[in-house]
Amino acid sequence: MKKMKNTLIIHCIGKNDKIGIIYNGNFFKKHLNSIKHFENLSSIILSLLNKNNIKIDDKFMVLVNKGPGSYSAIRISLSVAKGIKLAKKIALFSYKNEDLSAFTKEKIELMVEKKLIENKLLKPIYL
Repeated sequence: MKKMKNTLIIHCIGKNDKIGIIYNGNFFKKHLNSIKHFENLSSIILSLLNKNNIKIDDKFMVLVNKGPGSYSAIRISLSVAKGIKLAKKIALFSYKNEDLSAFTKEKIELMVEKKLIENKLLKPIYL
């Protein structure tokens, strides 16, 4: 497996929500345990980046879960991901919840390697 690009993963669908960062081969993640976190999703991501001294640059990409799941959770996740893409001019890809069997660095890398990600965000899947 070739080295994966630095990646921000937004896995928020309304339950078992997580944020992850693959950076220079390391994996950092944060579990989010309450629906209340969606109003602070940008701040949570920024805090995880700052805590690990990570700067998003053109060597990054963003992966965002497009469902199925909670309409609000997915809508907010997609909005935050799109904002990061526009602000930092980086690649943005989505994936279906069932394509990521576990939130681990290895499973994320495998999903990318198998090309289970796409750059179309127009048709999110809801419950």
